[in-house]
Parts: sequence; structure tokens; C-alpha cells
Amino acid sequence: MPIFPSKELFRNNRKVKWIILIVSAIIITGSIYYTNRLVNQLKEREHTQVELYAAAVQYLANESGNEILFISDHIINKNNSIPTIMIDQKERVLAHTNITVERKWTQARTNQVLHEELEKMKRAYPPVEIVIRDPRTKEVFGVNYVYYRNSQLLSQLIAYPYIQLSVLAIFAFISYLAFNYSKVAEQNQVWVGLTKETAHQLGTPISSLMAWAEVLREMPEMANKGVVEELDKDIKKLEIITERFSSIGSAPVLKIESVNALVNNVFSYLRPRVSSKIKFEVEAVSDNINAMAHAPLFEWVIENICKNSVDAIKESGKISAKIMRGGGGKVFIDITDTGKGMSPVVSANIFNPGYTTKKRGWGLGLALAKRIIEKYHNGRIYVRFSQENAGTTFRIELQSLERHKAKIKS
Repeated sequence: MPIFPSKELFRNNRKVKWIILIVSAIIITGSIYYTNRLVNQLKEREHTQVELYAAAVQYLANESGNEILFISDHIINKNNSIPTIMIDQKERVLAHTNITVERKWTQARTNQVLHEELEKMKRAYPPVEIVIRDPRTKEVFGVNYVYYRNSQLLSQLIAYPYIQLSVLAIFAFISYLAFNYSKVAEQNQVWVGLTKETAHQLGTPISSLMAWAEVLREMPEMANKGVVEELDKDIKKLEIITERFSSIGSAPVLKIESVNALVNNVFSYLRPRVSSKIKFEVEAVSDNINAMAHAPLFEWVIENICKNSVDAIKESGKISAKIMRGGGGKVFIDITDTGKGMSPVVSANIFNPGYTTKKRGWGLGLALAKRIIEKYHNGRIYVRFSQENAGTTFRIELQSLERHKAKIKS
């Protein structure tokens, strides 16, 4: 079983995220749909009640008999939830129900409130007509109108799903922030523990190699062969690597560094250690491009990207670095290779810890590079361009010296 997650796990994680998103959308849609059904049913019920109320008022106006008292008590007076206003053809208010009107108000104030309510009701629903007839001749001599709006219960029911979803969204957002913070803290501990232990494990063999180098240096047959000198270079490189691992987890001190010099240092180290068919080129718009950087860690990032580029180039090709000034006081470093390129899926996951396309890869190099640039240098690193069989370009963004000085002054 691999120590770190494989790319299949990342693909499965993406599938799980999509499944959760789809299920959430179904739940939300279902909740809103069901609530809307209830709302529509309640609207129909209230409309029927208003029609019954209007019919009862019309009957009282047109008929007489013992049943009038029954209609008044059991139909008209039973409407204690739906706000209504009855007006005549000249829009004079004849009656109203379930609208708050204070007794201390003047008649002008009462009329103003009722007409404001009337305007709201006109926008809500069409009126229910009450035809007034002469009791004896049955001729129509007037028409009244009953306007109404939603009851408080119906209004609350309409708003309920949106309030519920808003509360759930806030809770989910807070939970996500808490989970993400916990996850980041845990990852930080893993990174620090891993790098510190690696630096500790490298310490003993490096000391031993230094001792053996001294032994070889004193052997006459090793003189002028360059073996010890090359061994010293690799020992020095191991010491730098140990220093890099030790720097992870602590707050590295950023200094003014020449970006051109740092990139050239890495390229000079890699040239004799990779195939002679792979060419290294550095292009800079100026010889004096400086940025705030931690040299050992930044060189590690460049080296990581270049080693990935070497793996992507099958036989022969080129790795080039273009250094330039960007907008907003930034420094851009574009590292381009002529390798096999990456698919969109690989490009999207290439910086995830444990994600690798190599059979024996750990998937930590570019994840560490991203952490070094974004966490320690306050910069950015991303895939600017990649296409299968067309190469890849990584871009690194750093703060220029001028921008760093401007931040200090502000």
C-alpha cells in the first residue's frame, strides 16, 4: 500500500465532491418544490375563502331571512387571518378585516393606511366582485370589490425554505472553514514533521561522506582526477538540501536576491547531471531583476520544476527560463520545457500532495514548491500553459524589491 495517496484517490475525491454537490442540489430543489406546492395549495384555499366571504357579503346585501345571522356569524366573522378590503366603484373603503387600525388614529391617518394596504393588495391578486341587486326587481345597481393579500401564515411559509437554506448555508460555510482550518493545521504539522525528520536522517550520512572525502583527498592516486572535487560539490548539495528541509516549518528570512543569479545557479548545477541532449537557456529582460527570496528554498523550487521537466522530455529537448518584470510590482519567472505536456486533469491536480503520474513518485516535489512560493514568499506558482505533446510552462510570481519597500512604507 502506498504511503501517499495515488492519482486514483484524487479522481475519486473529485467524484465524491460532485456526488455531494448533486445530492445537495436535489435536496434543495426538492425542499423548494415541496414548499411551493404547499404554498400554492394554501393560496388556492385562501382564494376560495375570499370568494366565499364575498359571496356571503353579496347574499346579505341582496337577501333577507333567518339565515342571515348564520351567514354573518359562521362565514363573514370567521375570517380572522386573511387581510381584506372591500371598496365600491369609486374606491371608497366600505369594510376591512385583519388590518391593524389604531383607535387613536385620525380618520385621515386611517384612510391613508387603508389605501396603502389597498395598493399592495392590487399588486398581489385581482379582486373578487360583489354584485349588488335590488331585492325586489333583481336589477344591478352597484358593484363592490374585495381585495386581499396573503395571510401571515402563508407569507411565513413562502419565506421559510429560503430562511432555512440560508441558515444551512451559513452553518455549512462555518463548518467548511473550521474543517479547512483543521485540515491546513494538520497538513502543516505533517509537512514540518516530515521535513525535520528528513533533515535529521540526512545529517549522519552527510557527516560520514565528508569524512570519506577527506580520506580520498589524502590519497595520492586521487590527485588531479577531479573525483574529490565533484564529490565535494555533491556533499555541498546535500548540505543545502538538509538546510532546505530544516527551513520548512520555520519562518525563513527573505533577503534581496538576484533572480537571474538564482536561476543560473540551478541551471549550472543541473547541466552536467542530466543528458547532454537537454539544453538549458536563461532569458532575462534585464540583468538587474531583484526580488525578496530565501535563496536555498527558491533554488529548490526551480530545481523541482526542472527535474519534472527533465522527466517529461523523453530524449532531447530544451528547458528555458524567462525572467521579466510584471504588473503590480511583481517578478515573473516562466520555466518552459519541450516535453510531453500534461492533460487538463493532471494540470489541475499537479500541486496536490501525493498526486503523481510516475510509478515510483511520491507526489511531494511540486506540492512543496507550491508551499514554499505561496506560504513563505507570498507569491504564486501555477501551470501557465500545458498541452499534451506541446510542452509545459510553469509561472512563478514573486514580490519585487520595489513592491516590498512600498509595503514597508505603507
